[in-house]
Amino acid sequence: MKTNYELRYAAHPEDAKHYDTARLRRDFLIERVFAADEMNMVYSMYDRMVVGGAMPVAEALKLEAIDPLKAPFFTTRREVGIYNVGGPGEVTVGDECFHLNYKEALYIGSGDRDIIFRSDDAQNPAKFYFNSTTAHQSYPCKKVTKENAVVAHMGSLEMSNERDINKMLVNQVLPTCQLQMGMTELAPGSVWNTMPAHVHSRRMEAYFYFELPEDQAVCHFMGEVDETRHIWMRGDQAVLSPEWSIHSAAATHNYTFIWGMGGENLDYGDQDFSKITDLK
Repeated sequence: MKTNYELRYAAHPEDAKHYDTARLRRDFLIERVFAADEMNMVYSMYDRMVVGGAMPVAEALKLEAIDPLKAPFFTTRREVGIYNVGGPGEVTVGDECFHLNYKEALYIGSGDRDIIFRSDDAQNPAKFYFNSTTAHQSYPCKKVTKENAVVAHMGSLEMSNERDINKMLVNQVLPTCQLQMGMTELAPGSVWNTMPAHVHSRRMEAYFYFELPEDQAVCHFMGEVDETRHIWMRGDQAVLSPEWSIHSAAATHNYTFIWGMGGENLDYGDQDFSKITDLK
């Protein structure tokens, strides 16, 4: 197996206004999430969230404690949220084993033990997308499916944003320290997410887009309300959203995305909305 990681540093919004396309993509876009028999991750200075992916094919993959963590185990001082967006597979957490099918999630609390990823079938490998935040307390590991989720049906086809927001690894479903994750599924014919746009100054966010055909693309919007920027993305890619930035998107096809948040509060509704007509 191979573990790859990189550090991403935080940016001041005044500085980000001057970034060109290449700099925006370098600082915020995570292009390579999955590769066969590789563990890929980005350690972000935005609330010290780690965003990554594991794709076990010919061998099992271990979630190793990368050097920036300065810890014996990855979860010594961290909690992890995992979604399987590929074929069936399993995640072993110490002596516990959890089988995850497509779009099923797993919460892992902090503690000193190994985490191992495996696929049931190398011809149809699992793809484990994960977010990790620092944790001051250990909570039990728990598998969560869409049947366990708090679901909010929002938008309309007429507004091109009919969608189901599946709140899965959130405090209404299970206890966490600061990590909150969910999955938003857009209906056919709908392309807009998180509109009207909002920011939440007490937590950052990461978006992972998937279920997008290979010949289609999604345009992710970021930046301040009166100074927006955009990043064109493909399926199976992720993007970091600072606490000062909006996070919205429109695509050339409907899609699904996984959102993950980390910060000082667990209130999903703690958002400052902006009028659509105020965006610039």
